[in-house]
Amino acid sequence: MKFEPRTITLKDGRSCILRPTHPDDAAEMITYLKMISEETRFVLRNPDEVTYTLEQEREILGNLLEDQGSVMMLAVVDGQVAGNCSINGMGNKRRILHRCSMAIALKKEFWNLGIGTAMITYLTELAKQIGFEQMELDVVADNERGRKLYEKCGFVETGRRMRAMKYDDGTYADEIVMIKLL
Repeated sequence: MKFEPRTITLKDGRSCILRPTHPDDAAEMITYLKMISEETRFVLRNPDEVTYTLEQEREILGNLLEDQGSVMMLAVVDGQVAGNCSINGMGNKRRILHRCSMAIALKKEFWNLGIGTAMITYLTELAKQIGFEQMELDVVADNERGRKLYEKCGFVETGRRMRAMKYDDGTYADEIVMIKLL
């Protein structure tokens, strides 16, 4: 979905632009996805699972830009991608058209600057414009920082999936299901 860019001021005084992704962002997005996958165990993929070709990523970003029921947002600081977030409908059946899923990630160097809160706030506005009535997310149970952010932004815990993620070292992590009514 296309939407208006928004500039926010970070806690350290720098500016951050929240804007839609574009096919021209493909190369930087691939690099970014590999980096965040290395920085934290709280995302779904391992760095070696970021296998999109440049053309595949361009196509994905182009399709998202034209999809009126999905949003993919970038946070750009000093010309570099600091984070991204998205909302996507849960499906095309009438009984679930009111729901969307949310995902968010930030490079570690940009944590604690207010970007996550600003992205979720803007995503909430866009979700309402689309017509969604609730946003849902899954957060790794050990991700205390993420859980606090989501609670601050109005999400409430509604359940838990035990052993939802299995890491390469054989350990598991539970996921907590959270929902925000819009």
